[in-house]
Amino acid sequence: MRRRVVITGIGAISPNGIGRERFWEATRKGVSGVRRITRFDASPFSVQIAGEIPDFREQDWVAPKDRPHVSRAVPLVVAATQEALDDAGIEPVRMNREQLSGIGVMLGSGGGAQEFTEEQYRLYYSGLHKQCSVYVIPSSTAGTLASEVSMRFGFRGLSHLISTGCTSSTDALGYAYRTIQSGVLDTMVAGGVDAPITLLVLRGFILMRILSSKWNHAPERASRPFSRDRDGFVLGEGSWVFLVEEMEWARARGARIYGEIAGYGSTCEAYHRVRLEECGEEPARAITLALAEGGLSPEAVQYVNYHGTSTELNDRIETRAIKLAFGGHAGRLAGSSLKSLIGHPQGACGAAGVTATLLAMRDGIAPPTINVDVPDPECDLDYVRGQARTLQIEYAVANCIAFGSKNSALLLRKVN
Repeated sequence: MRRRVVITGIGAISPNGIGRERFWEATRKGVSGVRRITRFDASPFSVQIAGEIPDFREQDWVAPKDRPHVSRAVPLVVAATQEALDDAGIEPVRMNREQLSGIGVMLGSGGGAQEFTEEQYRLYYSGLHKQCSVYVIPSSTAGTLASEVSMRFGFRGLSHLISTGCTSSTDALGYAYRTIQSGVLDTMVAGGVDAPITLLVLRGFILMRILSSKWNHAPERASRPFSRDRDGFVLGEGSWVFLVEEMEWARARGARIYGEIAGYGSTCEAYHRVRLEECGEEPARAITLALAEGGLSPEAVQYVNYHGTSTELNDRIETRAIKLAFGGHAGRLAGSSLKSLIGHPQGACGAAGVTATLLAMRDGIAPPTINVDVPDPECDLDYVRGQARTLQIEYAVANCIAFGSKNSALLLRKVN
């Protein structure tokens, strides 16, 4: 019999709220965390806004002597992990070596330590090479992010990082699910982190012409998924982390269960570095695979958390994919895009969407998609526009689409 996998702890460090409940309060109320960039002078750029977290206290999570040697992603993910562990009632300091050996780490990140590496190059080419970190090599390696979590909490199980672009944290949860499902481990820390708000990353996306540039005067209105007047996505940052456990193990220790991971599907269009294939067949197939693994018909799903980037291409094709995957049920299916509220935190976005979905299940509230002011005729599904809605959710799909033709989806189930 296949082992069942549940989520028992959630941590969230988000542009619209630091901490799980603050994030959720802002999300269900439709409060945006998009603002003008403060980390550096963005005035020379056509894009001057991002889903930034200016009031996050890095020094609470990384000692001042260590901060020059690690990426901003490290304090973000450590803070989210601590909250998830506290929420689940897990205290690593009280565990022995054998118990710690039974906990693995599986993180997803699109850019990893890109912010740190960019700073090292800045120092070097500014003639300040003596200020470069002695850890420039290990701390620039994406996989070290998982190691930082393992070292901080003493976890001795596997410690891996998945980097598959925007599907990274969805895939990290999928791999954590597979690891527990197959009996390798009973407990995993899994989720996502990205800190891509840097000069070079901003400039790179501007060159690609896929960032919103028309709303510098009103940042909270810039991320506009499914609205005909959208002009691109908004860069974001943050970390969303979960404690993932085998169901019977969790129940035996009396853990509260937010929901079950009931299925995971992932596909590749093998089509283009950044563009999506117009037909939408592979994103639809990822969803279909997740539903099939859960033994569920499309009609049983009540809610979809959309990738919903606010780019003309993504929103149109994702809408098409939902229609392919759900058939006639698509028109009756409520869904929302969290990116309208936080921007696009790259590889961490899947974990952010799963967080919102699990809390929506818990409270019976579907969060809104804001800024859908001018509905796009080609995006004609129920995106829970403007305001949250009371909705009892037993099954939900969290969907992600990435550069490189990747598509991943998770099927989530409420556990009563």
